[in-house]
Order: sequence, then structure tokens, then C-alpha cells
Amino acid sequence: MNMVSENLDSDHTLVDDMALIATQKNTAALERLFDHYAPRIRAFCLSAQPGSNLMADDIAQEVMIRIWNKAHLYNPATASLNTWVFTIARNARIDYMRKNGRYQSDIDPDGFWSELVDENADPFSDVQQKRDQERIRNGLNELPNDQQQVLSKVYLEGKSHSEASQELGLPLGTVKSRVRLALNKLSVIIKR
Repeated sequence: MNMVSENLDSDHTLVDDMALIATQKNTAALERLFDHYAPRIRAFCLSAQPGSNLMADDIAQEVMIRIWNKAHLYNPATASLNTWVFTIARNARIDYMRKNGRYQSDIDPDGFWSELVDENADPFSDVQQKRDQERIRNGLNELPNDQQQVLSKVYLEGKSHSEASQELGLPLGTVKSRVRLALNKLSVIIKR
């Protein structure tokens, strides 16, 4: 019986502290509430996510800030103080998980792009792209061999003009003029 009466006195004191916070913004009352509830809120958070000490600390702090700001909304006739505080704690935990959960993902970034499907794929543009690729391929085959070589080095292998010049053993000016001539001829061939 003694323990029950101590808990009732303790609860009554905590409710009084809430009233002091609501009416006078009493920091000593907030300290008493913090000492009582912060470890319990941490335990509540850790029971749901063991090992998340930083999360538990953040949520406990957030709950105490909300208690400070919303103490005037507490109504002892509606719910016990414990119910009110742990409803705030539950909501703060949900908010925390929503806000910070977006950075955690089970998606493997290496396999992500290979599995990606374009939902806005346009079958007409796909057909047009294939048609353009075929025209370019056929156009390349119509070019003289020396111009094909230069375009292949520069555009297909991604070499610079000077790298193509070194690899083909040609002067840089020759490589540049062959690229320009080949592109002009290719554009005429493709437009036919």
C-alpha cells in the first residue's frame, strides 16, 4: 500500500508540474518532468529499435520540447499524464522515422540502373531512334575508309583529335579536316 500511495503522490506532483509549466513556464517543473520521463521515453524508443541510442535521445528531447510548448493543451479529465506524454512520444517517434527513414534504403545501387524500366517509354521514339541508328550505320559504310577510321576513333572510341592523330600517324590538321568532311558527307547521306 505504501508503494501505491507513493506512486499516486508522484503522479499528483507530476500533474502539478504540468500545471506550472502550462501557466508559468516553470523550468524547475520541466526539469522534474524531464528527470521522470526522459529515461522512460528512451526505453520506449529502444524497445522498438534496440541499439538506436541517438534516436532515443533525439526523441526524448523532442518530446520534452513538445511538452514545454503544449503543456496548456493537457487536460487531466481526458487522459492521465502518462497517456498524454506517451502519445506525444509515439507521435514523435513516428515523425522521426518518417523524416529520417527516407535516407535508409535496402536498394542495391549497383543493380538499380540495370533493373530500371522507363515508364514513359514512347514506342514511336524507340522506332525512330532505331531507324536513325540504322541510317547512321549505313551512312558510315558509304564513307571512304580513311574518313570512317577517323570518325571511329573520335566518336566511337572517344579519342581526342590529337590522340587519333597519334594513333593513325596523321597530322592533326588532316584528322580535323577528315572529321569535318566525314560529318558533312554523313549528314547528306542520312537526309536522303
